[in-house]
Amino acid sequence: MRGRVVPKAAWEVEVMAEAGRLLASVFTRIDAVALAGKSTLEIDALVERYIVDELQARPASKGQYGFKFVLNSSINTVVCHGVPSARDILEDGDIVNFDITLEKGGYIADSSKTYMVGEVSGPARRLVLSTYEALWKGIRQVRPGARLGDIGYAIERYAKKAGYSVVREYCGHGIGQEMHEDPQVLHFGKPGTGLVLEEGMTFTIEPMLNQGRRGVYQEDDGWTVKTLDGGLSAQFEHTVAVTRTGVRVLTLRPEEKGMIERLEAVSA
Repeated sequence: MRGRVVPKAAWEVEVMAEAGRLLASVFTRIDAVALAGKSTLEIDALVERYIVDELQARPASKGQYGFKFVLNSSINTVVCHGVPSARDILEDGDIVNFDITLEKGGYIADSSKTYMVGEVSGPARRLVLSTYEALWKGIRQVRPGARLGDIGYAIERYAKKAGYSVVREYCGHGIGQEMHEDPQVLHFGKPGTGLVLEEGMTFTIEPMLNQGRRGVYQEDDGWTVKTLDGGLSAQFEHTVAVTRTGVRVLTLRPEEKGMIERLEAVSA
C-alpha cells in the first residue's frame, strides 16, 4: 500500500455505503444462528450462500491472496486470519471473530464482529466489550483536519487504561475498488501526527486487543495469527468515510444506531 491517498467522489462513497449496508445484514444473519455446536466451516458456507444467493453480491475475501474462504474465523487465542475448518466446533464459552468482506457495484466493504458463544467468562466478556468500545474511540476521532495518529492514540490510550495491549503487526487500511489501499491505519500512535484526513477518504478501523502482552505469531498454515502468551484476543472492525463534518460508518449494523447518537453527543 504505497502512494498518494485519493479521496473518493461522493458517488463512490454511496456505492460503498450500499456494499456496507449489505455487509451489515450478513452479521444480522449470523446473529440469528445458534453458534454453539456449529463448525466455522458451516458458518463460512452459510455466509457464502447468503452473500451470493440472497444479496447477489461477491464475497471479496474468497480468492484474495489465495485465501479459499469467504471469512476469517478467529477463536479465543487467535488474533486474526483464522481459517474456517470442519474441526473447529464452536463451544459454549468461546469468543469468535468473524471478519467478512463484500463487493457490490465494484466497491468493497470490510467489517468484523466478535461473538460471545453462550455463557462466556467475566474476563472474556470484558475483553470483548472493551475492544468494541476501543473501536468507537477511534471512530470518534474521524473528521476533516484530524490526523491518523489521533485515531491510533485514542484506541491505545483506552486499551491501556482498560488493562489490555494493542496488536501492532496488523492494522486498518484504505479500501475502495481494492480491498487494501492506502493509507495504513495504525491502532497506536501520537496525536497530531500522520496523514491529515480529508472528506471522501475511506478506510477501515479494526483494533485487536489482547488480554496479555501484544506479541503474536503466525502458524504454519500461513494465515492463522495467535497470541504469543496464550491469552484471549478480540477484534471489531468498521469501514468508515470522512464526511464534510465528521464520519460516516458505512458498515453500521441496525443495533448500532445508538452509537451514532453517542458519537454526535460527544462531537457537539
